[in-house]
Amino acid sequence: MPDPRLSRRHVFGYAGAAGLGGAAGVVAGRATAGSDDAAAQRVGGRTYLAHGDHQSGILTPTPAVGELVAFDLLPSVDRTALGRLMRVWSGDVAALAAGRPVPGDAAPDLAQAGVSLSILIGLGPRVFDLPGLAAARPTGFQEIPPMAHDRLEDRWSGGDLLAWVSADDATSVAHAVRRLTTDAAPFARPRWTQRGSWRPVDADGNPVTGRNLFGQLDGSANPSGETLTATVFSTDGWLAGGTQLVVRRIEMNLATWDELTRDRQERVIGRALDTGAPLTGTAEHDDVDLTAAVDGVPVIAADAHARVAHPSHNSGRRMLRRGLNYTHEEWIDGSWTSSAGLIFTAFQASIADQFIPVQRMLDQGDALNEWTTAIGSAVFVIPPGFAEGAWLAQGLLGD
Repeated sequence: MPDPRLSRRHVFGYAGAAGLGGAAGVVAGRATAGSDDAAAQRVGGRTYLAHGDHQSGILTPTPAVGELVAFDLLPSVDRTALGRLMRVWSGDVAALAAGRPVPGDAAPDLAQAGVSLSILIGLGPRVFDLPGLAAARPTGFQEIPPMAHDRLEDRWSGGDLLAWVSADDATSVAHAVRRLTTDAAPFARPRWTQRGSWRPVDADGNPVTGRNLFGQLDGSANPSGETLTATVFSTDGWLAGGTQLVVRRIEMNLATWDELTRDRQERVIGRALDTGAPLTGTAEHDDVDLTAAVDGVPVIAADAHARVAHPSHNSGRRMLRRGLNYTHEEWIDGSWTSSAGLIFTAFQASIADQFIPVQRMLDQGDALNEWTTAIGSAVFVIPPGFAEGAWLAQGLLGD
C-alpha cells in the first residue's frame, strides 16, 4: 500500500509555489492583463492566481477547454494524510496558475501564464466519513437521489476528490491534470475523467453565454450581483466563502433533436435559438413572462424548459450553472459507438435546498427530458480560497 507521506519534493513544491505565487500581486479570479476595460472583459489570455476568498473556476469566465478528474482516496488515507495532499495541491495550484512549473515537473516548459488556467478542488461525501470529520459535513450537502429519467453509470459518477482544470487550450489543461494526478498518487487514484469544450466568445472575440450542442444558449439566466453571492457561497463555519457543486453528465439525443422543426425546438426550450431571448421577449437577458398568452394559450408552454426551471416556478431557487460540451467515442462489441452531450455543473450554497428541489421539478415536467438523459452524477464541497502561506481546506483539515 502506498505510504501517503509528504515527500521532500512535495514540501519544497508547496513552499516555493506559495511564496512566489503572491509576488504577482493578484488574487484569484483577477487577471494580470491590466486595468483597461478591454482587458478586464477579455475571456482568453488571462492569468488567474491562486490566492483569494474563492477558488478560481467558479466566477471566472468559462474558457475553451475543461477537464474534470474525480479521485478515490486510498484506504490508508486519514484526515492527516488528506491535509498533506491539500498542502501539496495548494502549492501545485499556486505554481501552475502563475505559469510556473511545479518542482520536479518532467515537462516544465509546458507551464505558461496567460492561458486562463484555473484549478478548482473539491471534496466528495466520503471525506466526511473519515474519523473526526463527520461533524464538519456542511448543511445541505448530500448525494442526488434517483430521478425517474436518470440512467446513471458508475464510470461517470461519484468520487472522493475533484480536480477541475480549465484553460484556453488542451495542452495547458493536460499538463496541469498530469501534475495534479502525479502528486495525488500516494493519496488517491483517478476514478473518472470527463473532458469538454466551450465557445465563450463570438466571431469578434466578445464574451458570450455560449451554446450547448442543441444550439441553445446555455446559462442565460444565471444569477448576478448580491443574488449571486447569496445563491452560491456558504456563510457557515470552515466553508464560509466556499460552495457546493453538482456535476451531471447529460447525454443528448442529437439525432432525434435534429428531426424537429426549429419552432418546435424553440417551444421545447421556451427561448429563441438565435438570440436566446425568451419567446415573450426580444433579448437574451429579458425575463421570462410566464403570464403571457395568445388566445388563452400560454406563450411559454407548461412543460417548456424555461418555465419549469424558472425561479418563480421553484420558490425562488437559483444556482450558478457552467457547462462543457462533450463527445465520446468507444469500441464496444466490435463496433464504434458515440455519444454527445453536456457536462452540466451547478454551484449553490445548499444542494438539498437548491439543486434537488429544482431537479425534481425538471424530472417531472421538463419537455427536454425526451431528448436528454443524465448518465453521470457527482457532488463535491468546494472549499473557500486560500491566502498566501495558507492552503486549501485548512479550516477543515488543519490542526
